[in-house]
Amino acid sequence: MFSKNLNFVRRYFVMSLQEAKKIAARQAVDEHVQSGNLVGIGSGSTVIFAVERLAERVKKEDLKVQCVPTSFQARELVIKHQLPLTDLNINPLLDVCIDGADEVDSNLNLIKGGGGCLLQEKIVASCSKKLIIIADYTKNSSKLGDQYKKGIPIEVSPMVYVPIQKKIERLYGGKVELRMAVMKAGPVITDNGNFILDWKEFNQDHDWKKINTDLLLTPGIVETGLFIGMATKAYFGLKDGSIKKQE
Repeated sequence: MFSKNLNFVRRYFVMSLQEAKKIAARQAVDEHVQSGNLVGIGSGSTVIFAVERLAERVKKEDLKVQCVPTSFQARELVIKHQLPLTDLNINPLLDVCIDGADEVDSNLNLIKGGGGCLLQEKIVASCSKKLIIIADYTKNSSKLGDQYKKGIPIEVSPMVYVPIQKKIERLYGGKVELRMAVMKAGPVITDNGNFILDWKEFNQDHDWKKINTDLLLTPGIVETGLFIGMATKAYFGLKDGSIKKQE
């Protein structure tokens, strides 16, 4: 009986998180996407609901949009919903990018890259007039690292992952691990052919803007999962069905 009750609680919790993602995604799309917009499409589970809502509006409102995906997964999602694709070489300035986050702090700084798409996500976000974040309530924190314990992703050239791993630990503390694949032997390989290091157990009181700049000046580091000062607004779906906005 206890096992059955526990499974019920787990199912309810997952469903409630999914619903929280859905309401945040739908409201963000309704408030920030207009006909004629060029839209960056982020990656991850929450963005699925944003694309579904975008497709609904295209069908019901004859909304005219073009989409720039941030990953192979995002591209397949856009194709599945028959939304028009474009790219940054054709349209270098986007109206809005809608994306998820692994964690959002009180200053709208983000940790992204849990799904391994941080480089393309940051490129598309940087080419957008505004970056709108959609998430459930578990992603809303006071400081980075409060709730998200899987670490800050850092995309690196495969030839230098060990020196970078040791350098970060030596200079900034914490623990840096090479992300390993689940369904294959060996490390995760990004869409760009690189490795990902996850920086865990870091000091939460770092000056993240300085840390991010210092890391990006390190030869071999391609990009970090620290999105500092990039987000315009965040929508968090809450347990009670309401939405918290942060800007």
